[in-house]
Amino acid sequence: MPVSRGSILLVDDEEKILKALARALRDEGHEVVETTSAKQAQRLLAERTFDLFVVDNVMPELGGLDLIREYIASTPDHDRSQILMMTAHATIESAIEAMKLGALDYLQKPFEIDELLVVVRRALDHQRLRTEHRYLRNERDEQFDHYGIIGGSRAMKEVIRRAELVAETKSTVLITGETGTGKELVARAIHDRSAQRDMPLIKVNCAAIPETLLESELFGHVRGAFTGATTTKKGKFALADGGSIFLDEIGTMSPALQSKLLRVLQEREFEPLGAERSEKVDVRIIAATNRDLRQMVADGKFQEDLYYRLNVIPIAIPPLRERSEDIPALVAHFVEKHAQRIGRRIDQLDEGVLASLRAYDWPGNVRELENTIERAVVLSKGPVITVSAVSVLGAPAAQGTGLPSLKLRQNIEWVERETIRRALEHAGGVKKDAAELMGMSQRALSHYLAKYRFD
Repeated sequence: MPVSRGSILLVDDEEKILKALARALRDEGHEVVETTSAKQAQRLLAERTFDLFVVDNVMPELGGLDLIREYIASTPDHDRSQILMMTAHATIESAIEAMKLGALDYLQKPFEIDELLVVVRRALDHQRLRTEHRYLRNERDEQFDHYGIIGGSRAMKEVIRRAELVAETKSTVLITGETGTGKELVARAIHDRSAQRDMPLIKVNCAAIPETLLESELFGHVRGAFTGATTTKKGKFALADGGSIFLDEIGTMSPALQSKLLRVLQEREFEPLGAERSEKVDVRIIAATNRDLRQMVADGKFQEDLYYRLNVIPIAIPPLRERSEDIPALVAHFVEKHAQRIGRRIDQLDEGVLASLRAYDWPGNVRELENTIERAVVLSKGPVITVSAVSVLGAPAAQGTGLPSLKLRQNIEWVERETIRRALEHAGGVKKDAAELMGMSQRALSHYLAKYRFD
């Protein structure tokens, strides 16, 4: 098992001892913050989360036991560090009391450095296991709660209702919505609630695979079917047999492949490339697109028969700008998710943050919102996310909630221009990379480049 490395807050009023212990812990690869002041320790514990808190018992300002008692009373269990107390023989009762409060262990002075390192290693291993357990438990709870689909708006309740109803059948589903609205989450929720949930859900991004390879990817091929086909390969439909296949960005599929997909929907069979026999398949198809397939049918770019075969159960996911009432719940979820991931303590949002976020139109939808909150959590200097921090990262900063609409619009436009400029600069002018940084599609970025006349 790899040795756990961690962040450690070390508190002892004897500076010589403090320096020696800190040096030994740093030599082991740990990040150590040291202080001789109990008051400074209080401030540090309020500002960030440490993996381990090591504190001496007898100190002039505030005793170690009192510091531990106050810390445990003010800190939720899921944000709490592991605690070790250092104590002399005369104060061993205080160490036992600290363990009753929640400390993991204690070290009796004088002790050897090797003894400290062993106890610290055990404490960090314990903290790592606790963090992993909490992560898995939260992931389980998130899956149970609509598999990560967050939103109490009427529109999202309808999405969840439809997903739950269709999950009980094997009907084909067409999920529509802009980029970043969560189409894959809905597909996963449908599969995981179905009778086929113990069988695989195979995901294929049709836009990410070159057209020349997509047919082989979907239907497989036999050896010798084309140059380079040195072995027989199963396709995604064969792998999904008995379960579900999620075809994302179905609107990018070529007319030839559309015809072959139509056959799978009609006959429940397909032919691998180069094969002489068809293969039967029992699979539920969940397709998704951010394009208007009805308009593509009218323009002759998408087969009408295939459209109606796919559109048996339509589920339309609304863009975030049409359900801004869901933003507070989404923000709370993303703050908790990313603060936990990086081990940072975030207690609250500054006044005006939510108003600013709700005023923005979010062209990248929920994905863009998550990216914005993740960056804000990572770059926040304390336990409060401020308005200015969020505005720098891609959402408008309204000072208060009563700004005139013209001024708010100007703020939004300035933020949009500045965010795009910085993203392009960071990406060296590569639009694909800049769009990924901002959590939006290249199509959405092109819209803004034209809107603000970027060169």
